[in-house]
Amino acid sequence: MVYMRKIVVLTFLTLDGVMQAPGGPKEDTSGGFKYGGWTVPYFDDFSGKIMDKQMKRKYDLLLGRKTYDIFAGYWPEHTSAWPQVNKITKYVVSKTLKKATWKNTVIVKSIGALKKLKDSEGPDLQVYGSGNLAQTLLKQDLVDELWLKIFPITLGAGKKLFDKGTIPAAFTLTDSKTSPSGVIFANFKRAGEVETGSF
Repeated sequence: MVYMRKIVVLTFLTLDGVMQAPGGPKEDTSGGFKYGGWTVPYFDDFSGKIMDKQMKRKYDLLLGRKTYDIFAGYWPEHTSAWPQVNKITKYVVSKTLKKATWKNTVIVKSIGALKKLKDSEGPDLQVYGSGNLAQTLLKQDLVDELWLKIFPITLGAGKKLFDKGTIPAAFTLTDSKTSPSGVIFANFKRAGEVETGSF
């Protein structure tokens, strides 16, 4: 029996939709981005517990090449914060990566292969960061859920989640919480076509 996996995009966002380099100043400076690490002042125990719960679920990772390289350069040696990260399967979407050195990594080279992966048997696929991949997934209508962390800040410039390729799509809010520092944790699932009306 074949099970269709869900693709869940987990993203840190500013109020104006920027997702670039949330974790540190050197994470991604492309385009002259100078606000790397913008999430750090807002993190607290409340936020940490939600993240911990999400990261301890059963899932495989689906990553774009740049995020994969960042993760592969850090997480294999820092497993205390993410114990299962070396054990779970990492799928990296890349046309240029020839060989992956991180344990349990599978290279996905095309949209066709990505769709085949989604239709295969296995745990859900969680997407962390990976802005270009997320936009491709949105364009292809392959995103089943969005787990957004929305921070009370605007940056004006930077890579955005909803950019090139975003299609009209309806979502339903399935869960929401707000941290003491004002971070909104909002989970949405895909819910058909956009409906319009008039007042």
